[in-house]
Amino acid sequence: MKFTLSWLNDYLETTASLEEICAKLTSIGLELEGVEDRGEIYAPFKVALIEEAIQHPNADRLKLLTVNTGEEKLQVVCGAPNARTGMKGLFAPVGSYIPGLEFKLKKGKIRGEESNGMMVSEKEMLLSDEHDGIIEVSDDLELGTPMADIYGLNDPIIDIAITPNRADATGVYGVARDLAASGLGTLKEPNRESIRGSGPSTVTVTIEDTEACPLFLGRTIKGVKNEPSPQWLQDRLTAIGLRPISTLVDITNYITHDLARPLHVFDTDKLQGNIHVRMAKSGETLDALNDTKYELQNFMTVVCDDSGVLGLGGIIGGTQTGCTETTQNVFLECAYFDPPKTAKTGRSLQIESDARYRFERGIDPDFTIDGIEIATRMIIDLCGGEASDVTQAGAIPTVVTIVKYTPEFSEKMIGMKIDAPQQKEILGNLGFKIEDNNGTWTITPPSYRSDIYGKADIVEEIARIVGYDNIPSVSVTRTETDAPIAETPLFRRQRMARATLASRGYQECVTWSFMGDTQADIFGANDNLSHGQSKSALSIKNPISQDLVQMRPTIIGNLLDLAKKNTDKGFANTALFEVGPIFTSSKPDGQEMVATGLKFGKTGNKHWSSTEANRPVDIYDAKADAIEALRSAGAPVKNLQISYDVPVFFHPGRSGALRLGKDILAVFGELHPAILDEKGIDEQVVGFEIFLEKIPKLRKKGTARPLLKASTLQPISRDFAFLVDQHVEANTLIRAAKAADKKLISDANIFDVYVGKNIEDGKKSVALSITLQPTEQTLTDKEIEGVGQKIIDAVAQKTGGILRG
Repeated sequence: MKFTLSWLNDYLETTASLEEICAKLTSIGLELEGVEDRGEIYAPFKVALIEEAIQHPNADRLKLLTVNTGEEKLQVVCGAPNARTGMKGLFAPVGSYIPGLEFKLKKGKIRGEESNGMMVSEKEMLLSDEHDGIIEVSDDLELGTPMADIYGLNDPIIDIAITPNRADATGVYGVARDLAASGLGTLKEPNRESIRGSGPSTVTVTIEDTEACPLFLGRTIKGVKNEPSPQWLQDRLTAIGLRPISTLVDITNYITHDLARPLHVFDTDKLQGNIHVRMAKSGETLDALNDTKYELQNFMTVVCDDSGVLGLGGIIGGTQTGCTETTQNVFLECAYFDPPKTAKTGRSLQIESDARYRFERGIDPDFTIDGIEIATRMIIDLCGGEASDVTQAGAIPTVVTIVKYTPEFSEKMIGMKIDAPQQKEILGNLGFKIEDNNGTWTITPPSYRSDIYGKADIVEEIARIVGYDNIPSVSVTRTETDAPIAETPLFRRQRMARATLASRGYQECVTWSFMGDTQADIFGANDNLSHGQSKSALSIKNPISQDLVQMRPTIIGNLLDLAKKNTDKGFANTALFEVGPIFTSSKPDGQEMVATGLKFGKTGNKHWSSTEANRPVDIYDAKADAIEALRSAGAPVKNLQISYDVPVFFHPGRSGALRLGKDILAVFGELHPAILDEKGIDEQVVGFEIFLEKIPKLRKKGTARPLLKASTLQPISRDFAFLVDQHVEANTLIRAAKAADKKLISDANIFDVYVGKNIEDGKKSVALSITLQPTEQTLTDKEIEGVGQKIIDAVAQKTGGILRG
């Protein structure tokens, strides 16, 4: 929120400097975003006299000016049609920065004639969009008068950040009230005196839904003149980035920022009947003041007359009854709209307005009566006219929460002792009412602090006024060691998986927990094929964006979008991972913790020593990374089996699932080509998702690995080649061979697969290397042959394979 120093001083009587005010703002929780000293920006530009203006000898549309700055006379080339002899304007010397053009002015030659500076236009000085001619100032101004003095630009602009709970600080008056409470000055109250009406309002108001609009005040003002607003008002609005339009519109904008009290004025002569506040009917439309047509839904609060919708309550008005320079009679609206409904409507229609910004935070309902009186007085003062009595519909809602509190609680919360009288004084200055009952306080917050709900909020108010910088720094000391259960098994799995993936070259990401409907459909949110489980979409009722309407059913989609963005920006060969929750209605709590990784492009950059360093990523990369992450997280990887029940977003023939019994611990593989085509990705992409909660708990206590039992006997290696059916999986063959003698067979690996000459159709030759590790004595040839026969029999029994001759 922006405001000028002089504007703040309208409500704060203080001797504090700008620097002290800025420091105090941050100290009390109104964080300073910046200060714009326009006096410094416009310091180079001063009044100068055009002593002579003659035709440029080499250009029809240019003139040669002799400019007197008061200190020297300079030649300037100018193309403005209104430049003439004897005219006073604003001169920009060589070396000055022109804010409207965003460049530093240099001395140069234009069509062969030297130019030493320039006479500036309003657009070049960011005063308006006018650029057809240079600025002309009064002849009464002396040469060398600073531009900032003429236009009131020596008033610093202060910009502060407003947290979502501080609707009271969205007006200059509220900021001044906070500063005064902190001891930086004395608060000056606005004139709240009522305007006596001339009789009943010719326009009345009815409210159909008092939850959406609890209170609506209005009055007609006849005989107004809607001319351009006075210069002081235009200057203040321009300073904070608003464009002056007309006096009536400028007044509503001014009071919105001045007192955090949004208003609206209707042209009474354009109204058809009286005002009705109701919920919109689906399909109704509004031509809004931002030149956009909106289709409304039935949860939106609308202000109507007998002809239809005139505006969205608390957000924006319509063009149908907007005020113009011909407006003579107006109906002034001052209402209170429900914050959640206002926020939902604004987000749904993507409308950003100053009114919505304040209403959705929760403005002061009690100030509604004062607000309409202050606005009426300002309209009559600047536009003239005669006001009617105020017409009212609804009642002032109660929005505050009464809090029970003891002064000792503050020391427990912030570790700093603040005397009870000081706490009571601070709260009183902030507008809180306190009833002390033997040390237990019953605190009623002011109507503009609907964000106060409990004791912690009271302590926060006291602490920010005392100053967080004044809270003493105390070293945290341990009175006892951490409990053994300080790190849960799931947290340890997350930590170990994160460390393993980072060590394998992955970059960690933190992405949104949401995704759009299209993205959710692509990645199986509404499909029953996701690793054998239903993953019905979890939709968000009140999304922050239309692109983020569903909770993510997988992190793969988010990482794929990030990888695409990285590649588009020249960062190829991406490896990304994230450890976080996915969301599914199949889980009791609606979410599941996973570790997800994705590789994109090639395994690395080109290198002269190896072509392997620059090959495309494949399914085995994803499988290896998933297994290592599972191993580090405590999964018994030697017992894992591979199956093919994988999510729909994986390639159906180049993916797999790592399971332990009925539980799938991870899925991996190449992403489906159709998804890559949809995303416009030409590179190969592989990924995996590990379901950390399904990893079984360690049966043994402690984290130490068992001692290595090294045998003194030499291991023996034997090779076997089996002829098996094409459909027999490698994992099935290995498990069958190892099961032949679990005591002696320490390892089994496939080192060759052959299909072709001398192999009948539908068959393949698979070569195994079997390692035998004796533990008690050296094996005899007969014992070795016996183990070999066991392996042949086991493979034949479980796979139908025969030893190849």
